[in-house]
Amino acid sequence: MPAASQPSSSPPVVLSIAGSDCSSGAGVQADLKTFTALQCYGLTALTAVVAEVPGKVERINLIDAEMVGAQIKVLGNAFQIAAAKTGMLGGREQIDAVIHAWKPHAARGIPLVVDPLMVATSGTPLMDKDAIKRLSGGLFPLAQLITPNLAEAEVLLGKRITTRPQMESAANEIMQRHGCSVLLKGGHLAGDAAPDVLMSETGVQWFEGRRIHDVRTHGTGCTYSAAITAYLARGLSLFEAVRQAKLFVTAAIS
Repeated sequence: MPAASQPSSSPPVVLSIAGSDCSSGAGVQADLKTFTALQCYGLTALTAVVAEVPGKVERINLIDAEMVGAQIKVLGNAFQIAAAKTGMLGGREQIDAVIHAWKPHAARGIPLVVDPLMVATSGTPLMDKDAIKRLSGGLFPLAQLITPNLAEAEVLLGKRITTRPQMESAANEIMQRHGCSVLLKGGHLAGDAAPDVLMSETGVQWFEGRRIHDVRTHGTGCTYSAAITAYLARGLSLFEAVRQAKLFVTAAIS
């Protein structure tokens, strides 16, 4: 529905800038399911088409960078976007297109959640070093929140993260480098706990969780970041959006 004709009772409009997962467990498909479940209207700007199933990425075709930017621009002109997120972005050209297209929205204070997908759950690399440098240097500063897992934070900082104190230190270092809040996810931490740490201008907050065994999933990070985005679009504070999203994704895995 165009922004000009939206009644006040319309659901918030949220945008996913990410790849398409043909098995629908991750990417824009997972994001749209999450947006709908949380009573938001989802839009998508595709960055890639991925042939994959849980545990295996068969092939990745990146979308032309100009097309990536065109999707964001046309949606921004037609809809009143309340919040957005990014997932898999591809190469440096695609990231540049997203940065350029999102800057006007960032200038208006529209929340952007960046899920810095660098490696698939299957272990397949999703981004080269040049793209990672552009992502961290160009897109992170436009974000309200970035949501790396431990492996992604290790890539960003070039050091191992294996304990809770190291998680807190790493989240703070990333925030200081890039000027955005950081949710560092501890799902890959050794043991039965799955704690996440939020580092923001208001301080440090931990979100506790228990590891759920004997499941075969992918796209949990996509769902988590999509839920945070939806809750931000609905007007929740960053802390409350993360808290509710943690509950949502844990229930989804269960």
